[in-house]
Amino acid sequence: MATLGRGCWSSAAMAMANHHKLQTQTNKSISLPMSANYTHNSFFSFNSASLTPIAAKSSFKTAVAAVDSDGVTSSNAAENPKKYYFVVANAKFMLDEEEHFKELLSERLRLYGERNKEQDFWLVIEPKFLDKFPNITKRLKRPAVALVSTNGPWITFMKLRLDRVLSESYEAESLEKALSSNPTDLQFEKPEKWVAPYPKYEFGWWEPFLPPGSKEEAKV
Repeated sequence: MATLGRGCWSSAAMAMANHHKLQTQTNKSISLPMSANYTHNSFFSFNSASLTPIAAKSSFKTAVAAVDSDGVTSSNAAENPKKYYFVVANAKFMLDEEEHFKELLSERLRLYGERNKEQDFWLVIEPKFLDKFPNITKRLKRPAVALVSTNGPWITFMKLRLDRVLSESYEAESLEKALSSNPTDLQFEKPEKWVAPYPKYEFGWWEPFLPPGSKEEAKV
């Protein structure tokens, strides 16, 4: 019995010694040099409970705040100039020869009235913006007339419908600048014989389509 007791005690003592040795080795294996700890802690501070990188969260919130600030700045930026589209030809063709032009404009104006829609197309006689398009003006007989609109697809349709017109677009900061014109007098010779089954358009039929506030002085 004594021998057995001494054997058990000896085995227990050896087990405790081995456990202490293993614990010592484990602690050494996870120990970091001072330089490594310093580098690690310079970027993150760990919460002992959740091991969550606190500094990383803070940096992320700062970045989000910066994006939000930029968004506010961009929303206050000045609006870009408005874009206008046009077809242009000489006044004789647009106002005196093209038989369907008046009907197309009148029908569109009537439709806008029925739908309570604000007018977005105008006729401009000798528009100032043509100075920006030397490649167009050198091909035009003067005086010239432009149909101007903020509706690009409709202007494309009108170009195909009228055929013998030139088309382009430009930008302007206001409607007044977009539709400004040079003073001019229009004179169309009356045909000696009118053979169409409908009466010829009256001179000045285009006045309802001129820009707001404009006055047209013309000689018959």
